[in-house]
Amino acid sequence: MNSMKGNNTPDKDYTVLLYYKYVPIKDLEAFRAEQFQFMQKAGIKGRIIIASEGINGTLEGTNEAVTSYIQYMKADSRFADVDWKIGEGTGNAFPKLKVKVRKEIVSTHLNERDIDPNQITGTHITPENLHELIHSDEEFYIIDMRNDYEQILGKFKGSLDSGMKNFRDLPDIAKSFKALKDKKVVTVCTGGIRCEKASGYLKQSGFKDVSQLNGGIHRYIEKFGGDGWLGSLYVFDGRVVMKPEKNHIPIGRCFKCSAVTEEYCDCAHATCGKHFLCCDDCISADGLPYCNKICEEETISIRQ
Repeated sequence: MNSMKGNNTPDKDYTVLLYYKYVPIKDLEAFRAEQFQFMQKAGIKGRIIIASEGINGTLEGTNEAVTSYIQYMKADSRFADVDWKIGEGTGNAFPKLKVKVRKEIVSTHLNERDIDPNQITGTHITPENLHELIHSDEEFYIIDMRNDYEQILGKFKGSLDSGMKNFRDLPDIAKSFKALKDKKVVTVCTGGIRCEKASGYLKQSGFKDVSQLNGGIHRYIEKFGGDGWLGSLYVFDGRVVMKPEKNHIPIGRCFKCSAVTEEYCDCAHATCGKHFLCCDDCISADGLPYCNKICEEETISIRQ
């Protein structure tokens, strides 16, 4: 898919659901089959990752279907206390249903230094706690644990850009912020799942005062909109961009001309596929997005 422009038209009959839980799961294939069967019958689409360490899901369905899924999960004691993040859907946030078994529910590639959030993780703070910190004079540092292409769309005011290209960069990120080991640090990510391990890794690396935003940026924006936050939130579904309902100040800039935009595209060059922000004025004459002139010229020459 060359264009990443999302469908942000709300549909009050549909709900988008984000959730995760670090909890031991056995009989992974049987559990996967149960999950798939329930959601297929309910007409729910989306992605679920299952591993021996837990479950991570982003789904969309009718309000009734999503409510039935939450009730189904709550009936299992392992998932009774899951933090469900609920948002208004569009009806086509996902093209189909995928339920997969993986080694991790979010890829870290930490190998021997992998973190078990049930053993070590940062102190959970609420959006209200962070909002108060942002408007206080207390010294603290927000470290954004999302990828760089997410951070260019939106960020907390004053947050530190980790420069992360992929979550496997976490060890390098920890080293680059070693001067903050004795400072108050708050890690943030979309829904909280990456911070479970990122904050634990920082603690394991000697950081003394590490917190993580409970519910992630998603929950903060739900409560406070753009108060303390700039831009919009990148989400991994058909919406692509989640805009605050109030105090929305766009900060995204077109990769090619620096005009203000919040539209993502994938470079149309067959071997490139760079994910970037691109305004309508910078779409090529053939109607496709290219991240640079070389990609455009090579693609056109191949067609000729």
